[in-house]
Amino acid sequence: MTDSPRRTPVTRAGATPAGRRRLRRELASAAVDLFVANGYEATTVDEIAAAAGVGRRTFFRYFDAKDDVLFANHDEIVAEMEEAFAAADPGRDPVEVACATVGLVLDSYAAELDVSLKRFTLTRTVPSLRDKEVATVDRYQRVLARYLQARFEARGDEMASLRAAIAAAAIAAANNHVLRRWLRSGGHDDITATAAEAFALVIDAFKPAGTGEGTVVAVMSTATPLHEVVAQVSAVLSAGEGSSAR
Repeated sequence: MTDSPRRTPVTRAGATPAGRRRLRRELASAAVDLFVANGYEATTVDEIAAAAGVGRRTFFRYFDAKDDVLFANHDEIVAEMEEAFAAADPGRDPVEVACATVGLVLDSYAAELDVSLKRFTLTRTVPSLRDKEVATVDRYQRVLARYLQARFEARGDEMASLRAAIAAAAIAAANNHVLRRWLRSGGHDDITATAAEAFALVIDAFKPAGTGEGTVVAVMSTATPLHEVVAQVSAVLSAGEGSSAR
């Protein structure tokens, strides 16, 4: 059995919101390394806690079980999505807003390439972790559907609930396609370009009747967050034909 190197203990773990986020990620990183090295079933909570430099009781302040640790930032992303929806311009097309916001999920994966690749391997080989991943995606989709339904109802759409469910499923499917393609490439695929293309297709499919088609040329830094890329492409699509975003 391969031991994971013990990390430097986090000073006053959880004393601040930033400290709590940091510790959650320390635990997630330690768990992923141990799962890959020793196997998911063989790894214990005590080993994960020790590798992160904390005790067992601290682990259970953050997670109910060891399979939860693999998706440590899930609650943070959901909260960020809900905040983005609450602050969104009500004049923008809701599908554009939803596509831009779900880009936060891709941003989080891209920001931690090593953990993301190891997690991808684990979810393909451990059934219980695969089930956990499916539940995670379902929660994102439900957050999208709630926002979309509220916006569709506000504009008097008699099919708001059905339209929201279908649009949310399409957005989640586009997000999953982009993410899995990027992960299968080992992180080498151009996730920014693929995301922009995928979400533009969804936005186009749910455009209100009578909206014309156009060509979009987007030029921006590769460091631009994915949700910002989608937001800019969405804005151009809604502006009309022949536009460009820079």
